[in-house]
Amino acid sequence: MTANNKIIDCTVRDGGLVNDWDFTPEFVAELYTALNTAGVEYMEVGYKNSPKLLKGNAGPWRFLDDNYLKSVITNKDFTKLSALVDIGRVDEDDILPRADSMLDLIRVACYVSDVGKGIDLAKKFNAKGYETSINIMALSHVLEKDLVEALKEINKSPIDVVYIVDSFGSITPNNIGYLVSLFKEHLPEKTLGVHTHNNMQLALANTLEAANHGVSFLDSSVYGMGRAAGNCHTELLVASLKDKRYEMRPILDIIERHMIKIRENWEWGYNIPYALAGILNEHPRIAMALRNSADRDNYVDFYDKLTSPESVPTATGAKG
Repeated sequence: MTANNKIIDCTVRDGGLVNDWDFTPEFVAELYTALNTAGVEYMEVGYKNSPKLLKGNAGPWRFLDDNYLKSVITNKDFTKLSALVDIGRVDEDDILPRADSMLDLIRVACYVSDVGKGIDLAKKFNAKGYETSINIMALSHVLEKDLVEALKEINKSPIDVVYIVDSFGSITPNNIGYLVSLFKEHLPEKTLGVHTHNNMQLALANTLEAANHGVSFLDSSVYGMGRAAGNCHTELLVASLKDKRYEMRPILDIIERHMIKIRENWEWGYNIPYALAGILNEHPRIAMALRNSADRDNYVDFYDKLTSPESVPTATGAKG
């Protein structure tokens, strides 16, 4: 771990996958102040996707509007702001030049099969002045030869940061070092990032292991709030990095005043179905469906279904 480490707190963006991005302006403003005081370098304030391209209703942090963001975070300070976009779900014309926006970093999420589209999109954001990243999803389901081919293409691009993403919460610390070495070999000039999920309670361990191998951008969320099993906990990451730049107390204050109450209404974090999905390298949506059914605690039956020869592997669909 080095002074080059930068934390991106994803509470609003990834946590929004839990509560349909129904965060109050007051919460988001107070979270920004807390993260800024804590020394966290970036706060991801949602998705910059287009309501024209997605069906359904969601809170404002799903379709981030620049004017709305300015009305919520009125005193932008040290902590930079980022947003994430999905391939096919963003209208690039909705993205203002960086000089006219509150955002500093735009991250493009895509699967390995869509890396070309991700690169093209990130180039356009680079041209508008933004820092950019490409987040390669579901790496535990990617063949190495396909990944290497994608990394070689990314290496030719102006993208700033390339992310190792453990979408299924299936990667272990033993695998992190190998993945980092593979990324470094084919991306010698790029900064690397890591985004982990906590299905097997390894999110913090995987993040720290990545940092030990030279990964700079470290994703987390306060109280681990994120899709399904959630993410690496910001409060634990801040404490574990043992860097004088960071202070845990402001984050504990947010947990005490806000996250405990939010947790009473929304479920995320480690449980057996999410653990089984991670162990068996399955998309967490199958465990999420179980937790939303009358069979939510029928663990043995769920395990038997996942491990039976007739079980159908899940497709990679949702981002996270």
